[in-house]
Amino acid sequence: MDFDAFLKIIPNVVKEILPAENAHNKMAPPERIQLMKHFNLENLNPREAAVMMLFYPKNNQTHLVLIKRTSYNGVHSSQIAFPGGKVEHSDADYSATALRETFEEIGIEPNAIDVIRSFTSVYIPPSNFMVYPFFAISNQELDFVLDAHEVAGIIEFPLVNFLDDAILVNKIMDTSYSKSIEVPAFKIEDYYVWGATAMMLSELKDVIKRVI
Repeated sequence: MDFDAFLKIIPNVVKEILPAENAHNKMAPPERIQLMKHFNLENLNPREAAVMMLFYPKNNQTHLVLIKRTSYNGVHSSQIAFPGGKVEHSDADYSATALRETFEEIGIEPNAIDVIRSFTSVYIPPSNFMVYPFFAISNQELDFVLDAHEVAGIIEFPLVNFLDDAILVNKIMDTSYSKSIEVPAFKIEDYYVWGATAMMLSELKDVIKRVI
């Protein structure tokens, strides 16, 4: 989809009722769905984070940026994710967190990003984080400057590919929930995107498909 056409659907994205858990559960590992039935989030006091679902033009075609996290001793090592990170006391709100972290991780200035709306938060049991995603656009082609400590690379993902259901797959993998289980995933280039990021992508995809 060319970027001018994409901009025309933005008002409908703003008005659309979010599918929330109905969309999330399409891409949630079955073990997670069972686990969440027994969780009381109020008792867990989760940490908080925010991420940016950032669309922008590249050769006038609409793209979405994802990052590959660096390898480290943690549950999200080397995973594909949205740019973002944990809330700091200095952040005015969750969208400010997403803007700050996007600048820190991939070098996009906050004044180059228009935050359009929030999407449904996702709880991540292995790290005890509640993550708040934001739908945003930049009207210009982007030059990324990566924080080498946190970001190993980026994926510039065309919207037309994102909307193609052929990228929806099932993958046998080891997760925090169990070993060698089948989980739903998005196959993006040579990467498999699963878990919380896939759940957020699922809601994002459902909303865009409804309004185009």
